[in-house]
Amino acid sequence: MSEVFMGAPRIPVRRHVPASRTQRQAVEMACSLLLDYPADELADQIGAVRAELAGLPAPVAGHIEAFCARTETLGLRSLREHYVETFDQRRRCALYLSYYAEGDTRGRGQAIWAFREIMRAAGFEQRREELTDYLPIVLEFAALDEQGMGEELLQTHREGLEVIRAALVEVGSPYAELLEALVAVLPEPDAATIASYHKLISQGPPTELVGLSAGPAGGMAASSGTLLNPLDGRPAADAGAVPSESATFPKEG
Repeated sequence: MSEVFMGAPRIPVRRHVPASRTQRQAVEMACSLLLDYPADELADQIGAVRAELAGLPAPVAGHIEAFCARTETLGLRSLREHYVETFDQRRRCALYLSYYAEGDTRGRGQAIWAFREIMRAAGFEQRREELTDYLPIVLEFAALDEQGMGEELLQTHREGLEVIRAALVEVGSPYAELLEALVAVLPEPDAATIASYHKLISQGPPTELVGLSAGPAGGMAASSGTLLNPLDGRPAADAGAVPSESATFPKEG
């Protein structure tokens, strides 16, 4: 085990907050909005989210309000800079869920295709050009899908969510508050998920740095072995890409 992961954060298994389906939907939609790249209308989005907080369990509402308050202090420009630095330049914070399960392997293209097919089967219409494993899209799907398939996707990729959460906490990001709110309303992780989480943070995701064929993923692969999102409009050279740093998630300084 890499020494930089000695003492890595454990999953708090008693963090679950009971929530109704309606409350979970509100949390999922709030996190979907606020985990996306900060839009010009962020202030309006925060206002809409705050209007729903009174109906949420107090601990969950507290996390979301803490995020809203911190973003107001930062301002839109600084928040955008922080967003790019955090999610586009730190591999442990990448918001593409299949990466944590499949890494830079051919299996990731299949995994993204599976996300798309699950959403299509549920009648979910993706309204923007993004990879379907992008967390804000999965959260929107989970909020709108009454069949429960969206929440199953979140549970299936729980260890990835926990890696993102722990990394955001470690760097002191305001976005950690949103992940704390989200995982609080998900079922408590089982022993297998906890084991997968510790394996992931100690070994990193799979690495098979070979060219990925377009296959059923619909042409979303790069010859370097890293799946990109070429249609992302963020003002960063590789916005939407999983950063090409060490796959074992070195501790950022």
